[in-house]
Amino acid sequence: MCGLNLGFIVIMIGLVAETEIGESMRFELESGKTKCIAEDIKANAMTVGKYSIVSPGEGQPLPDSHKLVVRVSSSKGNNYHLGDQVDSGTFGFLATESGDYTTCFWANKHKPPVKMTIDFDWKSGVAAKDWSKIAKKGQIETMEIELKKLYDTVASIHEEMFYLRERYETIMAVIIAVNS
Repeated sequence: MCGLNLGFIVIMIGLVAETEIGESMRFELESGKTKCIAEDIKANAMTVGKYSIVSPGEGQPLPDSHKLVVRVSSSKGNNYHLGDQVDSGTFGFLATESGDYTTCFWANKHKPPVKMTIDFDWKSGVAAKDWSKIAKKGQIETMEIELKKLYDTVASIHEEMFYLRERYETIMAVIIAVNS
């Protein structure tokens, strides 16, 4: 019976906990252009991202022309990250609302135009394993509260299962006594 209870708890945690996948990609961006990438993220999901411009010559330093403006924002217009004239960066936050979060990359205009290759890794939910390196103290406290709520929910379900089992045994004993 203990194995059944444990299995039920694992299923409940799976239903309650959100698991979202991460995206890692590489794309080209021409100077003077913009590229935006959106991801649907649930409220209270941890999100981390890392981006960098790939050097056009292997082992060579990046040219001065290879700079970006990077902004991460929610569908409601809240800004979560801004990198101005950078060649790489990271961001991390706890999503406050569900919906599409967008990361936009802007490249400065150059004559002649240059193409930049950008590595971008964006993870949310369970896939965001490195969040502790980026998260702020307040975000960790919020996550801790949510985990305590989840634990309390699982404990409540566990207690309810024992209560229902006791009621079932009592009812079965009455039915057996009446039929005897």
